[in-house]
Amino acid sequence: MPELNNPTQPCPCGSNTPYDSCCGLLHTGLKSAATAEQLMRSRYSAYALKKVDYLVQTTHPDSRSGSLKKDISAWAAQANFFKLEIIETSRGDTDDKSGKVEFIAFYHDLNGINELHELSSFKKFQGKWFYVNGIVY
Repeated sequence: MPELNNPTQPCPCGSNTPYDSCCGLLHTGLKSAATAEQLMRSRYSAYALKKVDYLVQTTHPDSRSGSLKKDISAWAAQANFFKLEIIETSRGDTDDKSGKVEFIAFYHDLNGINELHELSSFKKFQGKWFYVNGIVY
């Protein structure tokens, strides 16, 4: 799903709301994620829609390597995401400074259908949520 034909289509994050009033607001910069889970969902949608710049921008500055954009681009190009399942969220609310989100992202690539099961860590920096790192199961 590299592009939405219609921004009123359901958001890839699984919220059952239109993309333009969900993750689309975050992708365009009109809104910032209020919680770690909201940022995680928007990052999943960014992978699904191949929005590499958003993924780089929402990675914590301390976690950005020199090859981050290239690495994300390469993986996003081969993986076609089609379903997100949130397993558990720990902290990461509006008043928190850090949080964790465990999820399974389903995708297909040249090897067939796969899943990425990850526990992602998020941290607030200058009042905004950022992805720090993840443990893949």
